[in-house]
Order: sequence, then C-alpha cells, then structure tokens
Amino acid sequence: MTINELARMAGVSISTVSKVMNNKDSSISKATRERILELAKEYHYSPPSSPLSKKTRTLTIGVVFRSSGRINLTLNGILDAAQEKGYTPLLRESRDDLSTERKNLLALLSYNVDGILWEPVSEDSLAFTEDIEAKGVPYIIFNHSSEDAMDIDYRSLGYLACEELIKRGHQHIACLLTEGERSEGFEAGYRQCLFDNRMSLSEDQIFPSITDKLLWGISRHRISGVVSSHFRTATRLYDEIHALYYTLPYDVSLISLRDAGKSGAGYPRISTMTIPHYEYGAFMCGKLINVIEDPSQDLPSGPFRHEIHLDSTDTIGIPYDSRKKHMVVLGSVNIDNYLNVEALPYSGKTVKSYISASYAGGKGLNTAVGVSMLGHQAALIGNVGSDAGSDLIFSTLNSFHINPSTVRRIQGEQTGQAHIFVQPDGESMITIMSGANNQLNVSDIEKDIRIFENAACCLLSTEIPLDTIERAAAISREKGITTILKPATCGELPSSILKNVDILIPNESELNEICPSGKDLKEKAQRLMDLGAGSVIVTLGERGSILINRNGEKLYPAHKFDAVDSSGACDAFISALASYLLYGYDMDRAIRIATYAAGLSVTRQGVIPALTDKNSLESYIRQREPELLD
Repeated sequence: MTINELARMAGVSISTVSKVMNNKDSSISKATRERILELAKEYHYSPPSSPLSKKTRTLTIGVVFRSSGRINLTLNGILDAAQEKGYTPLLRESRDDLSTERKNLLALLSYNVDGILWEPVSEDSLAFTEDIEAKGVPYIIFNHSSEDAMDIDYRSLGYLACEELIKRGHQHIACLLTEGERSEGFEAGYRQCLFDNRMSLSEDQIFPSITDKLLWGISRHRISGVVSSHFRTATRLYDEIHALYYTLPYDVSLISLRDAGKSGAGYPRISTMTIPHYEYGAFMCGKLINVIEDPSQDLPSGPFRHEIHLDSTDTIGIPYDSRKKHMVVLGSVNIDNYLNVEALPYSGKTVKSYISASYAGGKGLNTAVGVSMLGHQAALIGNVGSDAGSDLIFSTLNSFHINPSTVRRIQGEQTGQAHIFVQPDGESMITIMSGANNQLNVSDIEKDIRIFENAACCLLSTEIPLDTIERAAAISREKGITTILKPATCGELPSSILKNVDILIPNESELNEICPSGKDLKEKAQRLMDLGAGSVIVTLGERGSILINRNGEKLYPAHKFDAVDSSGACDAFISALASYLLYGYDMDRAIRIATYAAGLSVTRQGVIPALTDKNSLESYIRQREPELLD
C-alpha cells in the first residue's frame, strides 16, 4: 500500500498521513490519528524504504530474549498481542552472551523499531540501556531482578501455594526449591505466608534439592506438606515418596508450580498452580504498544500479578496427624493475671498483693494445651484481640503444636483478661473481662466446620456466647462426637444445649447456677439429665468429685497434695478425663486418672504452667496405683 492509497482510504491529505506516521501529529485530532493508524495496521502499510528518522512509525517491536528454551509461552503471548494490535515483532536471541545481546539491540534500533521488549542476559546488560535511550525508543525489561524490570510475581505464587496447605490445617510445611530465576521469589512468599499465619519457620524446612533429610521428615510425619518451585522436581519427589511405600496425600501433601503444557504424563495429577507465562507476555506487549501510541502513558514495572487457581487438589489433603482422632476445643482465650494475696477479697475489704504474674490462659486454651500435653491433637476455635497480649497466645499455640489457623484476631477488641486472686492455701477467686471472646459466633463455627471431621471429642466451656456453644454441640451430636461441657459464668442452661451434652462437669457453685432448683447435688444432677445431659460429674475441690448418671452415683476422693494454686484444677481434670476416654479407658478409670492430674496441677501456680504431660502423670500413678494403667 502507498501513502496516496492510505490517505484516500482515511479521507485525509498525504501530509496528514505523513505527520501521523512520523510522530509529528500534535495538531491532528485523536480520532483522525487513530483512524490512520488502524488502516496502516490493517493493510500493513510501512513508510517508503528511504532513510527513516528515529520518530518514524514502523509498526514493529523488537524482542530480545536470552535463550529460546526459556521464553516459550511468554513469547506466544507477545506474538499474539502484537498481531492483535497490528504490530510485527522482530525476534532476536542472545544465547546468554553479552556481545551477541549488544549486537541484537543495535540491529533492532537500526530497523527503527517502535519499542523493545528485552530479557537481559545479566546485570552487566543494563549498561546497554544507554543505546536504547539515546534513540528515544520505549522499552520494557522483563525476567530480570533489576528494580525497573517487570517480572512474574513468584513471591505471590509461593505465598498462595503455602496458604493452600495452611487452609487445610498443615503446620509443618517444607519448601522444595530448584535453582532458577523463580526460586528466590517463591521462597520469599513461602516465608511471608508462614509469618502472616503466626507459624514458626525453621531453616531446616527449606530444601534446595530432594535430600535424605527431607524424605526422613516425610516418612516420620515431621513434614506434613511440601510446596515445590518446579514441577519436574515435584514429580521426582512423588516417585521418591512412593518408593518408600508412602502415599499422597494421605501421608504428605504436595503442591507445585507448573509451566503450562507440562502434564506430568505417567503420573497421577499433582496439585499445581500454572505460571501465567502467556498472560505475562501478552500484558507486557500490550502495555508497550499503548505507550508507543500514547507516549503520555507510563511504562509498567515491578511484579506482574494475575489471578491464580489450583489446577487440582489430587495431592493435597488434611495433615496425617489430623487423620487420627482429635479433639475440638471451644472456649475462652485469655491472659491470666495472677495476684497472690494473704486472703481473698470480699465486699468492703482491701487486700494487698505481694506477687503478680501473667500467663496465657482461658478455659479453651487451657484444655487444648492439656490434651496436647497428654498426647492428643487439639484444634482450638477461639478469638483474641488486636492488642499486644495476643502475641503471647499465638506463641503458646506454637509452643504446644496447636494449629493456630482457627484462632482469629479481632480488630478493635481486647484479648480476654482473667484476674485471679490466690491465697496461700491455694484457694482462688476469678474475675473475667470477656473481650474478644464475646465475638466468637455461630458463623465462626460454620467457617471451621471441617475441624469437626474425624474428631472424637468436643470440649466446650461457656465463657463464650451460648448460641455458639449450642451450634457446636449440635454439630458434635450430628457427627457422633462425644461432647464434654464445662459451665462457667452462664446461668441456667437451656435443654437445647443439654440434649447434646454427653458429660457435664460443673463445680458446686456452677451446679447451683445452672440448676437453681433441687435440694441436693443428686437431685440437681438428675434434673439436668432429665433435660438431656448424659452424665454429670460435680467437682468438689479438695473433697474430690462425684459422678452421677442413670446407673447411680460414685464419689471419687481427692488425693493429698500441697496446694499452691487451685485455679486450674478443673481444666487439668477435664483434659485428662477426655484424653483417657479417648485412649479407651472406661469412665471409672478415666475419672480416677483425671483426679491425679487435678491434684498435680494444684502444686504449681498458673494453669498452663501447672498442667502435666502424659509421661509425668503416668509415672506418678505407677508409683501409687500401677493397676490403674494396666
């Protein structure tokens, strides 16, 4: 096509076409300029072959890449976007050689390309920007670590891969890297995700290759999930795991990045996220052409972000440990503030405190830690505030290997506070400020309903809203889960809750609150059972506890211990009772074991610091009642 023909088709003069094609069109309307350019693209018009000024439009863009084996789908995106917009790409390969790279750039500039997409060979390549800028040609650097370069956001991909495992309850996640341009960003995203989810990071969790240590961690279930930066390495790990007679995702979960088109033939599908190479190339090319046609626009730089989805979930599941029966715990999460006093305060009485201390606490957290120390997996559902005290809560969860993903931070709220007065004989009284605990609602239970899958027991305490307790108890009944309820600061309990409670464990004061009618313990317990409760265990402090059920009643005397602080005795009792019922002990022996756990807990101040582990508890019992553990 000639300039005369283009002018005639556009309905303008030859000089107008010349001005547009030579970027001297400031006096020409936008509509006219766009009409001329569209016709030039459609009919592949190019200016005459006489020497061109550096401002002459050629409707070409240059693409310089390091190696043809590295750019594949990105190049496809560039080519398609250029064709769609009526531009012809001129391709040059540097073959990882600086000298060849310089020649490629100079050649493209001599062709008067309208813009350049450039994948530098190394840091030294950036010296060549002077050649491009001297010509006034817009350019985009890609696949490079320089600040002005545009790159695929591998950091986000690493973050998302790790997050997919955390959402399924994984805490022990390894990062498998392969040397290459994506690994640094992928690792950074993995680290950030662990940090944001308050999960501890050990450098031992990061592997530059498949090692015996990685395989050992998987085989011992010390590693529950692996995120891999490269698909080929992930398929090798898949083989190694199966060679050890382990299976995915039952024993370990695996998720990897993948280049489009790599299907992993011969393998069951590995859970992957496809790297958006094609979209990346098309985006860069489109943005470059926009700047060519409208120089007032800014050239893009920084990470290219694109919506990413999991391609499949075939090798992602819940952690191995979660496949074992575990306990769901719902209750308060507090900071316990202890004040040691000569005598407990009462109305009109001022008392002095000579020792104070603060610990993570709350009945929900206490019992979750208690069952964890006794050998079971615990899943705690609770709320903390946005204050500094919440850091102590998450630190405690990590210390006892309790999944923190269902403990939520509530902005603008304070973490619950308990003020505990303890006198020298261990007797105590407690005042509670609920704070974020009051925000634990039914919708939170619905969000975390997966936690109830494969659970054996649900431990509830009523320092959170009763409708939340009611829903959790109903879910537990639907799923055949044993429900143990500790009533505290709640008043009378409705039958809608009691009908789904298997074991109710109040102390004497709480029993009077939840059932004000009835002349004695037995009659009150019977009324609660008539409303649906299965069994009632009333804790009696230093006198022990009494079990009341439809078979009768039985007193369990307390064991003699030197009391320092009795505030956590019931939490220790409930943790041990639930733990040993889950170990297969009958109610009678489980209560007797729990009585020892409660006794040991009063010998130290605090609740969590005073809880006993399985070995210590059983060692103590074997010295006194070895037959109890047979």
